[in-house]
Amino acid sequence: MVKLTEWRGKEIFRKYGVSLPRGQVVRSPEEAERAVQAGGVPLPCVIKAQVLAGGRGKGGAVRFASTGAEAREAARAILGLDFQGEKVRELLVEEKLAITRELYVSMTLDRSQRQPVLMASGSGGVEIENVPDEQITRIPVHPFEGLSGFHKRRVIRAWGLSGPVARSADALLDRVWEVFQKEDAELVEINPLAVVGDAVVALDAKVIIEDDATFRHPQYAEVLDDRTPLEEIAREKEIAFVQLDGDIGVIANGAGITMATLDVLQQFGGRPGVFLDLGGTDDPAKVTEAFLLMARAHPKSVFLNIFGGVTRCDTVAKGLVAAMTQVPEGERFPLVARIRGNNEAEGIEILKAAGITARRELKESAQAAVAAAGYTVRDGAVP
Repeated sequence: MVKLTEWRGKEIFRKYGVSLPRGQVVRSPEEAERAVQAGGVPLPCVIKAQVLAGGRGKGGAVRFASTGAEAREAARAILGLDFQGEKVRELLVEEKLAITRELYVSMTLDRSQRQPVLMASGSGGVEIENVPDEQITRIPVHPFEGLSGFHKRRVIRAWGLSGPVARSADALLDRVWEVFQKEDAELVEINPLAVVGDAVVALDAKVIIEDDATFRHPQYAEVLDDRTPLEEIAREKEIAFVQLDGDIGVIANGAGITMATLDVLQQFGGRPGVFLDLGGTDDPAKVTEAFLLMARAHPKSVFLNIFGGVTRCDTVAKGLVAAMTQVPEGERFPLVARIRGNNEAEGIEILKAAGITARRELKESAQAAVAAAGYTVRDGAVP
């Protein structure tokens, strides 16, 4: 998926006629001061970090200013912040509007229903996960039939709007649906959607574009999303690879067993870091390539958890042994393997012959990986 920062999302909104505050993207304190002094952005204004993480207001990444000097100092305070692992390099300076109400609206995919769903709430400005379920209106929208007047009336009634504001909201909902369809989006979210006078205005924009549709949207080719450099390399090699904030590497085969392995390591006191899903491959060359990518993340230990159904345990073991010989001596780390299933006995023997800890039981293997990373091992049942 391609996640767009707020200002990029608002550029899309502007193309489709969504009402927005006047604003400007800046990349230095001096640019922030010029943005308001030149009259492009009226005062008072708000200065917002352009990062993908949420909670910017609580995290000090949103500030207000009433003068050019205040805008400059606010920008200086935000630029360069390490906000939830993301360095702040861009800011959006926008006019501060006189808001009477804050609402929530989004269009996303409901995979259980296999169709888009329109979500709306009268409680805007807070994370939708924190809004009571009874305060959220959810309306499935058939992709061929599209957004109807009935759908929009339900949302507007739920918001309690009438008169000119209701007509503005009606037009806004059409534009949200248009963005969702024409931009091949997975998510279009406005939170908050503000009532300002007789109109609704998008104060924020969260847009996520479906990866597989980017060939239709070359304008997104240069957009960097929240992948790490190693995740970008893995994507190019078609390897399922994700970096977390822990330091125990995980290699498993299949999404279910991978996620369960992360839980087991945490159960016994470890902090999973990089995890790598081999899927159904048992190609030694592919396993070697994946393992060398894991090594570049410098884990304290690596836990291999393989269930050999389609995958053959012995060929996975051969790939790992080959990979370990290619890791420089000073960068090697403990590897603990738990393999069960197709050719498990042969796989265990291959690993043991190479000096790699190999076991059949999940609890013992996970605890060994936690200990090898230097953590105090907790006892307990496997969840």
